[in-house]
Amino acid sequence: MQISFDANVLRWYLRDVYFINGTAYAGKSTMVRMLSERYGLIACGENYHDRFPEEELSPEQQPNLCYFRTMSGWEEFLNRTPEEYRRWIEGTSAEAVQLEIAELIRLSASGKKIIADTNIPVEILREISDYRRVAILLSPQAMSVGRFFDRGDPEKRFLLDEIGKTADPERTMRNFRACIAEVNSPESYRAFAGSGFFTLVREENAGDTREETLAKLAAHFGFA
Repeated sequence: MQISFDANVLRWYLRDVYFINGTAYAGKSTMVRMLSERYGLIACGENYHDRFPEEELSPEQQPNLCYFRTMSGWEEFLNRTPEEYRRWIEGTSAEAVQLEIAELIRLSASGKKIIADTNIPVEILREISDYRRVAILLSPQAMSVGRFFDRGDPEKRFLLDEIGKTADPERTMRNFRACIAEVNSPESYRAFAGSGFFTLVREENAGDTREETLAKLAAHFGFA
């Protein structure tokens, strides 16, 4: 039997949660960290659905979330076609929705406000949240792809190492960048931009805009 919750019930339980979604390299993780530090919020960083015990996931029920357990190796992961990669990203986001919502409800029991770098699609955010608690951060596709590996976080460093181990690292890098371009396509950008939510765009060569972006988000969310 499939268990579901009405949107108004989830909206009430998630009333202290603020969501940031958008494209890659738009500053989502940075803003979640900075907002949490500046305003004393609980931070749910990128892929916070990973807090759910991996051993409790089912390859039958959550095949995309279980992909890393079923793939033949990292060369397979890095050399999938862009279309396959996009379907996996979209499938993972869909499977992670219930994990994200459950984790956010659990954290809400603390009585503190929460800021989340979320994968929850905008059509669901419209149902469970509202305009004042959602922000979309965007970057141009060229920036999303070209600067994807500029960040020094462990995940990006790991992927770079694995690309270097493949049979043809240059071909694998080209393919993986094509995968990143596919999931940060102009169509995806337009869907986010046309979502109706508060939106900020990270411009190419705009310098360090972190404090400016932080101030705009804080004003939008009502923190400042």
